[in-house]
Amino acid sequence: MARAPPRAAGGARRFAVVRLPAAGRRGRTRGGAVAASPPTEEAVQMTEPLTKDDLVAYLVSGCKPKENWRIGTEHEKFGFELETLRPIRYDQIRDILNGLAERFDWEKIMEGNSVIGLKQGKQSISLEPGGQFELSGAPLETLHQTCAEVNSHLYQVKALGEEMGIGFLGIGFQPKWALSDIPIMPKIATAIFANSPFKEGKPNGFLSLRSHIWTDTDNNRAGMLPFVFDDSFGFEQYVDYALDVPMYFVYRNKKYIDCTGMSFRVPVTGLKTPFRDGYVRDLAEEVLKLAKSGLERRGYKEVGFLREVDAVVRTGVTPAEKLLNLYETKWQRNVDPVFKELLY
Repeated sequence: MARAPPRAAGGARRFAVVRLPAAGRRGRTRGGAVAASPPTEEAVQMTEPLTKDDLVAYLVSGCKPKENWRIGTEHEKFGFELETLRPIRYDQIRDILNGLAERFDWEKIMEGNSVIGLKQGKQSISLEPGGQFELSGAPLETLHQTCAEVNSHLYQVKALGEEMGIGFLGIGFQPKWALSDIPIMPKIATAIFANSPFKEGKPNGFLSLRSHIWTDTDNNRAGMLPFVFDDSFGFEQYVDYALDVPMYFVYRNKKYIDCTGMSFRVPVTGLKTPFRDGYVRDLAEEVLKLAKSGLERRGYKEVGFLREVDAVVRTGVTPAEKLLNLYETKWQRNVDPVFKELLY
C-alpha cells in the first residue's frame, strides 16, 4: 500500500515538462503533472514552472487500487546462429521483426528506415543494443495469463528463427563472444535468478555478471539505492534522488536529443551473501513464503509457478552454479554446450 508523502517544504526548484493533450490527461493536472506515460506524437513543450510537490504528485497519481493491480513480463533472450553460435546481425534481426509483423500481425516501430521494434495491443518487442530480443508483456491479471503470453511469443520467434537457422538463448549474459564480436544495433530478485556465470567462453568469477556490470555502467543511475529500505521511505525521497541524476536526453519534435550530463551486484557468494543478521538466502525464504501465501489467497492455483524458485532457495544452488558445475564436469570446460542447454 503506497503511503502519500508529506508536502515538501520550500519547493524552490522549477522544471519544464512535457504536457499531454487534454484528451489524454489523467490524474492531477495543476502544473501539468499527469500519470506516467512515454512521449507522444502530440506532446508539446510546457513552459509553466513545476515544483517538487508536483513531481511527487506525479508519482502518487500512478497508485492503483488492489483490484487494478496487474502482472507485467519482461522476457529477454540472445539470438545466435545455430551453426556457428555467433551473435545474430541486425539484418537477421530485421528479417525476424519483419516476419513477425507479416505473419503474426505486429505493428512495426521504426527509427528512420530501420525497424527497431514491434507492438501489438499492450505488448511490445524491443531491440537491445547487443541484439537481444525483449518482450515487454501486457498488464495481465494472473501468472497463467503471463505464462501463456510468453509461450506464444516464444512460439512466434522460434517459428521464424528455425527457418533462418537462428536460435534464442535463455541466459543472463552473452556466454561466449567478446564485445567486439557483437554487432551493435540501431539505437539497454537478482540473487535467486543469478544466471550469467560465463564471459568470452569461460567462467567470469561472478554468478550474475549481468548485475555486476551495472556497478560500473552508469554510476549516476545504476545500482541499489540504500534509502529504499528505510522505514520512512516514500515518493518524496525518490524524487529528491531523481532530481540529482544527470539527464540522458530530452524528446523534442519526434527526436531524442542527447543531454548526457556526464551497486547493486550479486557477488561470487550468491545466496550465501551476508545480509543484515543472516544471509540473502534467509531473506529469499521469507520472500518465498510471502509469495506462496499471496498466490494461494488469489485463488488461481499459481503456486506451481514458484517450483523452480523454491528449488533454488531450498538447495541454495543458483542456476549459475548449476551451469558452472556442468562446465567443469560434463562439458569439460567448454562453454559451447550452453547454447544447446538453454536453447528455447
